[in-house]
Amino acid sequence: MEFVEAFRMAWTALRTNRLRSGLTLLGMVIGVFAIISSVTAVKVIDVYFRESMNFLGSSTFTISRYPSIRVSNEQFAYRRPITYEQIERLKRSLSQPVFISILEDFDLGAVRYGDRETEPNVQLLGTDENFLENFSYELAEGRFITAQDVHYARPVIVLGSVIAEELFPNETPLGKVVRFGGHRYEVIGVLKTKGSFLGFSQDRRVLIPITTAFARYGQPDRNLAAVSVRVSSPERLGAAMDEVISKFRIIRKVPPGQPNDFEISTNDSMRSVFEAFTRTLSIGGAGIGLIALLAAGIGIMNIMLVSVTERTREIGIRKAVGARRRDILRQFLLEAFFLCQIGGLVGILLGALGGNLVAVYFDISAVFPWDWALGGMLLVTLVAVVFGSYPAFKAARLNPIEALRYE
Repeated sequence: MEFVEAFRMAWTALRTNRLRSGLTLLGMVIGVFAIISSVTAVKVIDVYFRESMNFLGSSTFTISRYPSIRVSNEQFAYRRPITYEQIERLKRSLSQPVFISILEDFDLGAVRYGDRETEPNVQLLGTDENFLENFSYELAEGRFITAQDVHYARPVIVLGSVIAEELFPNETPLGKVVRFGGHRYEVIGVLKTKGSFLGFSQDRRVLIPITTAFARYGQPDRNLAAVSVRVSSPERLGAAMDEVISKFRIIRKVPPGQPNDFEISTNDSMRSVFEAFTRTLSIGGAGIGLIALLAAGIGIMNIMLVSVTERTREIGIRKAVGARRRDILRQFLLEAFFLCQIGGLVGILLGALGGNLVAVYFDISAVFPWDWALGGMLLVTLVAVVFGSYPAFKAARLNPIEALRYE
């Protein structure tokens, strides 16, 4: 009953001074909000990248000129382009049964069919016959680019699902001739819907044979955007990577003892790099929030010291009618506890909503950081105990006679 009564009195004291309580809460809310919002936003992006990077699969790795995540290209400026000719030599030199696919961006424009035309934001990509399996795409209808299409540089094209819907809403696009950048292409297939990645549609793209793209856009020695290598089973991945690295070093004439002038990335390696990056962001956001919480804790202590001074006479009356030190101590600690818990809960809710604005913006799944939310509640409880103890002990130690004389 004593504990229940202490709760009631603490709650009544906070309600009586709503403005002061609200201003005290604001600092706590800001501190918790800074932690939870930053962590939630990073967690949203982290979960999305985990799901999106699954396109690599457990049997696939990529070859690239630069690391997937980097601060700048200055330290890699010496690296030469990875060219189509080098990849063709690599294919011929490998003894491991692998499937290599190339993907390169050549143009951005509009696709036309008769009097219909898309927005001028369609990507024209050059690729080969292994694209579907290596990059986890599927066909909705028709066929994909074949090795013969690549060998003979045929003017054929595969449409993304959005492009097919815009140009051919009521008819099949197969066999039709479309135009892109002044060139004619025969439609041979349509891809299934892939969705968006960080707000960028993966369905507003068209694909043609890489050799056709070189014939029409030139620059066969350009650096390739993506080179994917797929093995038949995950067990062969290590051996295939070792052989690719060995043969590609020879092709690119990397001197013995020198580091590779290209990158080999797997799903796991890309994920670990990104996790390290997001962990740093989380720690940075949490650090800012902890500083705000420290300031809020000091604010709570100052406000409670003012409250002790204002309620000195009340404390004297309570002691005069039988209240013990632990009763006064309990009441003031509970007031600090209430302030911190309410501020913590509001900060967590606002932080989760604010952090998930990233999910709304990029149209991806929302998350809630349960571990950080629980940690936040424990942290605000610690703040209540640490910063509420001194005012509570000061109130409990007041001499009842002197307190009653206080004006």
